[in-house]
Amino acid sequence: MTMTKSLFVLLSACALVVDAFQAPSFTTHTAFTTTTSTRSKETALFASRAARKAKTRKAWMIKRGFLAPDGGPAPTIEKGEEGLEYVKLVHPDTGATSDIYLYGGVVTSYVVDGHEYIAVRPDAKMDGSKPISGGLSHCWPQFGPGEIQQHGFARNVMWTVKEQTATNVVLEMLPSDYTKEMWDKEFKCTFTVTLEADKLNTKMVVDNVGEEDSFDFQAALHSYFTVSSLDKLEITGSFEGKEFLNKMVGDEGEMQTEDRSAITISEEYDRVYKGVNDPVLKDAGAEKTLEILNTAGYEDTVLWNPYGNEGMGFNNFVCVESVKFDPVTLEAGGQWVGEMALKASSMGGEEDEP
Repeated sequence: MTMTKSLFVLLSACALVVDAFQAPSFTTHTAFTTTTSTRSKETALFASRAARKAKTRKAWMIKRGFLAPDGGPAPTIEKGEEGLEYVKLVHPDTGATSDIYLYGGVVTSYVVDGHEYIAVRPDAKMDGSKPISGGLSHCWPQFGPGEIQQHGFARNVMWTVKEQTATNVVLEMLPSDYTKEMWDKEFKCTFTVTLEADKLNTKMVVDNVGEEDSFDFQAALHSYFTVSSLDKLEITGSFEGKEFLNKMVGDEGEMQTEDRSAITISEEYDRVYKGVNDPVLKDAGAEKTLEILNTAGYEDTVLWNPYGNEGMGFNNFVCVESVKFDPVTLEAGGQWVGEMALKASSMGGEEDEP
């Protein structure tokens, strides 16, 4: 065999060896590519199903208050500087906020577009040593002086959180040894605060859970509202021509008739307007308006201000109280509902938009 022929044979053999190795390699690569493509499709399918499940689970948790509407954790109970617990509501679209303290079940703040509408007096005790002087303070089961302590006990007992979401809280008050000592009745009170896009809603529900005995009560929200200055404030509504009890006259007060359509305050005030429940606060100094919408239960309005008392901060708040002055008789199994909402707007008439 010549050298040329031998070289040809050797190269042919090498080519066969190369072909033998390449063919299986090519087949294996094709199978691997097909498997990878199938697995990618399966992974995408599983990911899609997992995403749908996660979305459904999130919607379920938001609906039941475990998550806020933005997907973050639901609001928790916070503590004030002096240790009292409160719930903060935050509207996800407008940014409006509201604070509700468990002690007394009192709403102490409602902020819209940077404006605070609810006042707390500078001399208020926020440590539970006495009722909070300010906010939407409960007077129940008594308004003013009477057989039990001034304004009853609802404002100086702890309420319990029964339900809570980012924009809603339901509080409950039940009889305790403390309340039974002064008023031994079978009752259940629930107070619901809901922060909507354009207003703050409150709902007080009183149930007689007894099986036989009725009981009588009065109810009020002793509401404190911020003002830039009393000389910039007008209070309108259906006051003109209505009789009212001016409690600043004599020992028992005096019935008088209101001759103004817009009320201004330039002296100490404590006046009961029965049959008036549509007050509107117009604060020219802050260029803001607040409508007090009493839609159920609260039939009367009380105006109160300790004019001249610097320690109470008289010039920067007014009490416009939603009241059921005449006692309610609630039969066993009966229920009473009081609903009041706050609607804020600018002096120009357009609603504040946070």
